[in-house]
Parts: sequence; C-alpha cells; structure tokens
Amino acid sequence: MRFAGVVVAAGSGSRAGGAKQWRLLGGKPVVRWSVEALLDAGAAEVVVVIPGGTDAEAAEALSGLTGWRAEAGGATRTASVMAGLRRLSLDEQDAVLIHDAARPLLSADVIRRLLTALETGDAALPVLPVADSLKRDEKGVSGGAVDREGLMRAQTPQAFRLGPLRAAYAVWPDDAAATDDASVFEAAGGAVALVPGDAALMKLTYPEDFAMAEALIAQETRMGLGLDAHRWGPGDTVWLCGVPIQHEQTLIGHSDADAGLHALTDAILGALGEGDIGDHFPPTDPQWKGASSDRFLVHAVEMVRARGGRIVNVDVTLVCERPRIKPHRAAMRERLSELLGIPLDAVSVKATTTEGMGFAGRQEGLAAQAIAAVSLPVRA
Repeated sequence: MRFAGVVVAAGSGSRAGGAKQWRLLGGKPVVRWSVEALLDAGAAEVVVVIPGGTDAEAAEALSGLTGWRAEAGGATRTASVMAGLRRLSLDEQDAVLIHDAARPLLSADVIRRLLTALETGDAALPVLPVADSLKRDEKGVSGGAVDREGLMRAQTPQAFRLGPLRAAYAVWPDDAAATDDASVFEAAGGAVALVPGDAALMKLTYPEDFAMAEALIAQETRMGLGLDAHRWGPGDTVWLCGVPIQHEQTLIGHSDADAGLHALTDAILGALGEGDIGDHFPPTDPQWKGASSDRFLVHAVEMVRARGGRIVNVDVTLVCERPRIKPHRAAMRERLSELLGIPLDAVSVKATTTEGMGFAGRQEGLAAQAIAAVSLPVRA
C-alpha cells in the first residue's frame, strides 16, 4: 500500500527541557528516529512539521536522508497536522501515518500492522491495555478507583486514508483542541480500528524519559575493516567511492571495480560478522558483471538496518599516485553520506601515496582501505 508520513515535531518540548526534537537519543536527533523508520518502511514521502524558523536545525538533524521535506507548524498540534496534510502530494485513497516525533522508537512491525488494518478500513491506531490501577485525584487524596475495563492507551502513528482524514479535519471546529487525530476522525463519524501497539513506543515528555529510552535502545559498537585493490587497464573513467572521475585508465574488475565502495562494503559486512563481498556477490555470477558497486554497499546498509542497527561513521583511505583525489573528495563524501543514510560529518575520505613504492607506487593498480563503526542492539 502506498503511504506517506507526517511527523509532528513543532512543539516546544518545555516539560522535557525544551526542543526535544533536536536532542540526541542514542547518538542521533530524536526527530531522525521517526523519519528514518518511516522511510525505511517504504514511505513515498515524509513531511516533517517543525517550529517556524528552525529549517537549519531540521536540515542538520536529517542530513543524508532523502524523501522528506519540512513544513512550518501552527500554534496547536491540530494546526500543525493540518499544515502537514496540505503538503502531501499523494492520492486521496493513499494512506498517511501521523506520528509524534516525541515517540522515536517506532518499529516496522507497528507500521505493518497499521497498513494491514487500512486494507479493510479508513483508519487505525496502535493501542496498549491499561495495566496499572487508576485512581481519581481529589486535591492530593485518592478519590477512589476508576474501572479500567475496556480502557486503552493510544499511541502514534495513527493511520488513515488521506481523503477521509482531510475531510474530517475540514469540519473540525477551529477553536477545538483534539487529543489526537483519531478523535478528529471519530467526531466526523469515522470508525477507527485498533491494532496492538508497542511498549517501546513511549512518549518522551519529561527529562527522565530520555534515560529510560536510552536503556531501551542499548547498543554495542562494532568495528569492521575492509581492504580492496584493482589493477589499472585501458579506459577513460574510473569509479571511486561512487563518483566517476575522468582518467586515462580504468580499474579492472568483475563489477565496476570501485575499490572504495568494495572496501567500505567489506568493512560493514565485517562489523556484522557476515563474511565479505564475495560471499554476497560472487564474481563467478554473471549477473554482477559490470554492476554498479552502489548496489553492494546498499545491500550491506540494509543488513545493518534489518538487525536494528545503524552505521555510526566510516573512514575510507584511497592509496594511489593518480588520479588526484582531493578535487573529488567532497563529491565522494556526499555520495557516501547519501548511500549510507548518515550525516556528512560521519563520512571521511582520505588519500595517500606510497612514495613510488609497491604496485600502487608503480601505478600498476589502486588500493582502498575502509573502517566502519556499526551500532547494533545488545543481544541478551
């Protein structure tokens, strides 16, 4: 099912100490967790609703990601959601998931359950049963128990067919506050299906909530090392770190012989303990003849994400006398940032020579070395 996401990140976060959407959680901004989760799940587009005047903060927090755009929010959550809905370009029968950035630990399973529910309805929301006893507060004294039978805790994202949700917001009173999007939809006569939520999908409201979230995402950092080399041969272009460079020779290999991407792919696979590039893309397989090495690197990145992990940073060193790497280094970093889905400042590309020594010094070939740091969930 084709779907989009609206991530509401326009609040002040005063109870959490202010601007919690930009605050780091597990080494990356809170808002990035939700945007990455939606994009990884296949969202056609994601609108991130932010406070006015914070475009620079959003660009920095979401650096390296594609498929999203920012929209200034309103004075209320309702106004912010409506602003986000107006920016969507999907068809009216496509799905939209409205999500609060303050719930960063969004899983693919929750998204899948919501989209499945929309196959037979127009709206769905994730819920959890109320487990604790409920009491009325009467001026600091218990006013008795509240029957929790049938009570559920609503979470986000909340999923809707885009057209019916827009219609529901169109008739919502301007001066009325909505507790969530499902309330707006129900007020217009719509039915909202319930799907199982996720206890990890907690809302970051108070400063102490961050400590709990950090505990939930406890990670271990693993390092991987990759090394690759190719000989020079006839040609006029060489591919290095995903960038074509005009040169009087080319590198010879079964694929496009991009030594930088090959070394980096091996580094990531090494951090995962998943063998090397030849195990996943055998040079004896004709389908990889002349293949773009971008595909190999993206495969390794997807393996990291499938394990619930993320790439922390990478460092690539190219060893050659020629071509000169420095004029192309910025483009290489930008391309790697795009392929890896990590910020530009987490990508390093360097070059060195061997002072005329060895096969690289004799210009018989080029070598590349890469190291990658990968953060993975701690296994019990």
